[in-house]
Amino acid sequence: ALTAETRDAIEASGLPCARVTGAGTGTFLIEGASGVYTEIQPGSYAFMDRDYGAVHEIGGFEHALFVLASVISHPAGTDRAVCDMGLKAVAVDCGLPLVAGLDGVEATGVSDEHCNLRDPAGHLRIGDQLRLIPGHCDPTCNLHDWYVGLRSGLVECLWPVTARGKVF
Repeated sequence: ALTAETRDAIEASGLPCARVTGAGTGTFLIEGASGVYTEIQPGSYAFMDRDYGAVHEIGGFEHALFVLASVISHPAGTDRAVCDMGLKAVAVDCGLPLVAGLDGVEATGVSDEHCNLRDPAGHLRIGDQLRLIPGHCDPTCNLHDWYVGLRSGLVECLWPVTARGKVF
């Protein structure tokens, strides 16, 4: 309603307002259905991090951004495992990463370079590779030099992360 009022006030002052743009991954269905916006700007839907996946299922999007990690420790007789991925590889401001494709295995904490996992069924072995879904895709992306695009399990492309290390 505020956006429509603002558009109407701009037009009432004699200025054209042919384009009303906004919205995002979390709100594009609402704003798209409002009839106010002429274009919408969702972005995170392309990756669908843990945060958006947990809030709502929007548009049938699936997780597409993963950080690859390896199990480096699994003390005998425990349900604990450790992988070689921590704060230097994944943002946790919106929650710990999800472990993709392994029911019951969950991240329980991270340090700079490691992630603790709970593995009650004993699925994991040292050397196993895991796909972890970041809690928040935006601040995870600039921690890496490249996106590695996979299709059917094969590397199809490499895209540089040109915002790598940029904070200002």
